[in-house]
Amino acid sequence: MKYLLTILIFLVGLKAPNLQKETAFQSGEWFKFKMSYSGWLKAGEATLKVEEKKLKGKPVYHVVGKGKTTGAVNLFFKVRDRYESYFDRETGVPYKFIRKIDEGGHTKDIEIEFDQQQQKAIVNNKKHKKVKTFATEKDVQDMVSMYYYLRNSIDVSTLKKGDEITTNMFFDEENYGFKLKYLGKETIKVDINGSRVKVKSLKFRPYVMAGRVFKEEESLTLWVSADKNRIPLKIKADLAVGSLRADLVQFKGLKHYFPIIFDN
Repeated sequence: MKYLLTILIFLVGLKAPNLQKETAFQSGEWFKFKMSYSGWLKAGEATLKVEEKKLKGKPVYHVVGKGKTTGAVNLFFKVRDRYESYFDRETGVPYKFIRKIDEGGHTKDIEIEFDQQQQKAIVNNKKHKKVKTFATEKDVQDMVSMYYYLRNSIDVSTLKKGDEITTNMFFDEENYGFKLKYLGKETIKVDINGSRVKVKSLKFRPYVMAGRVFKEEESLTLWVSADKNRIPLKIKADLAVGSLRADLVQFKGLKHYFPIIFDN
């Protein structure tokens, strides 16, 4: 359960531009997800919100992701997570990343400043009162900014079934390589904003590290809408014990028209 918001944020931004590189999101975009464990137990909820701001005089997008357990799960394993990213409105590169979590008593309070010119990440571990500097890849992304960046850089129209996408990310105190496989198109049924609808979607398979959390490296599957918005619709994760699912239930502030088919 502790990984519910991490999984969601790690995947939710997967969107793509049109051929004119038109941006897929805007300030005011907001998503709400319901989380469930093993297909029936309500586990929690998560939200993502985008706003335009300035950071040290630079125009940025500020994304805030919040997650928490609810219901019976909250009684024996309480989760309160918050992730924030400040990234450049034009280039998409991050300047600041915040991770503040409390997962069943396991806490972290980390703030990362990115020096993109010097290719460095200054990690301030507030809990342990330690500051360290790490070398990073050029134009490295954080866990949140990476997928908003991909929304405006990956052209799904050029992808073929089985194609893989790779990119670099810095998280906590490490550089990570990330790989994603495109599985094709699929029309799925979802419950969004109170209505049962059908949505044409794009299906992806992110690779993860098998072991304590995930059954195998292909344990995750996600679906995003096949329109200009590329809304994150559904995520499934096969865990070492049970499974976790996230379903989009509400949204507002989309930049583009969202085509749906009502399920009569």
